[in-house]
Amino acid sequence: MSSNRIEGILPSTITHLTELHVLGLSSNNIISRIPRDIDLLTKLQVLKLGKNNLYGTIPPSLGNISSLTNINFGTNSLSGTIPIDLGRLKNLVELDLTINNLTGTVPPSVYNLSSLINFALAANDLWGEFPKDVGDRLPKLLVFNMCFNRFRGRIPGSLHNLTNIRVIRMAHNLLNGTVPPGLGNLPFLQMYNIGFNKIVSSGYRGLEFLSALTNRTRLHFLAIDGNQLEGVIPGKIGNLSKVLSILYMGQNKIYGIIPAPIGQLSGLRLLNLSFNSISGGIPSELGKLQELQELNLAGNQISGSIPKSFSSLRKLIRIDLSGNEISGKIPVSFGNFENLLSMDLSNNKLKATIPKEILHLSTLSSALNLSKNFLSGSLPDEIGSLVSVTTMDFSDNHFSGKLPSSIKHCLSLENLFLARNKFSGSIPQILAQGRGLVNLDLSSNNFSGIIPVELRNLKALQFLNLSYNDLEEKFPVVGFSRIFLLSI
Repeated sequence: MSSNRIEGILPSTITHLTELHVLGLSSNNIISRIPRDIDLLTKLQVLKLGKNNLYGTIPPSLGNISSLTNINFGTNSLSGTIPIDLGRLKNLVELDLTINNLTGTVPPSVYNLSSLINFALAANDLWGEFPKDVGDRLPKLLVFNMCFNRFRGRIPGSLHNLTNIRVIRMAHNLLNGTVPPGLGNLPFLQMYNIGFNKIVSSGYRGLEFLSALTNRTRLHFLAIDGNQLEGVIPGKIGNLSKVLSILYMGQNKIYGIIPAPIGQLSGLRLLNLSFNSISGGIPSELGKLQELQELNLAGNQISGSIPKSFSSLRKLIRIDLSGNEISGKIPVSFGNFENLLSMDLSNNKLKATIPKEILHLSTLSSALNLSKNFLSGSLPDEIGSLVSVTTMDFSDNHFSGKLPSSIKHCLSLENLFLARNKFSGSIPQILAQGRGLVNLDLSSNNFSGIIPVELRNLKALQFLNLSYNDLEEKFPVVGFSRIFLLSI
């Protein structure tokens, strides 16, 4: 009866169904404890109650149902510890307790359930260390998912001896040490996620463990981000699986250049190398990644211009090149990004004017951030085509001239930052037509004249900065305690 709209509690009489082999009530709206006498279902093999609103503790009596093969309580609100009694379920192949409020350590007896295939405890508040020989004690594992907990210690090297394993997920814990050898032993590996731990490597060849994953033809998700990994990206990265679609390597200590062979990963949909110390130019070979939807190179030391080959990345949804030393012009070809939701080119050395073509990207709905560059000229009238964008940041450039009246068409605009430019003329009344405007910063420009009284009608406005201009009078702020008005 999974995936319905069943509500209420689990009736106590459900334990009278003594011939029951399968109880599946996942994906409903059940708000209940698990019956303490659930062990009256002595013939139960499959118990799936995931994606409900179960609360309370896991009854230790579950350990009495020796016939159980599958337990799935994932995505509920269960609390307390994992009962040591579960270690008696010698036929268990699935134990999924993900996304609950469980605490404490994993009972050692659970690591002795040698029949386990799917072992998933992610997104709880569990701690302790994984046994070094966990791979030897659980030889049939295909899925090992321990993300979002507080596990310490090292990645067990024995996991890399499980030649049939498909998924290893240990991200967002407190693991340390190095990546153990043996990744080349896993021909069926589909997902390897060890991001956001304290895993280290050192020296020029500190990322060579990635070379062991070459020719792993099923690997589609690889995440090593948010650690303390040092080294250069090996050229062999281009030999990773052609079905690899997600590659997270950001927030480490990676240096050197982006190797050109990375353009051979034709299946990539997400590439994140942000917040490292990568230098050199952006290889034109990235333009071969025609399936790419998200590109994040922010917070590095990348220089040179944006490759013309980027015109081929027509499926891009998000691009973030901020916080680098990229120079030259914003390519006109960025107008080809017909699916783009967010563009951040801020804090670089870009020059010249804004290409009108990128202002015709009607899909832009999250942000257009061009701040902290050397862009100049006036804002084109085409800016009014950005009818869905919520944030525009053009601050810290050399823009001049008047604000185009077409900005009144940006009806979704919530944040407009134009500070530290050379804009002139009066503050247009049409800014008040953006009823959802929350933050408006026009400081350090050459605006003159009076402040439009219509700005008083912006009920959502929380922050207004008009300082360091040549305005004639103060804005009347009586009754507007929510607005932070700086001097004008």
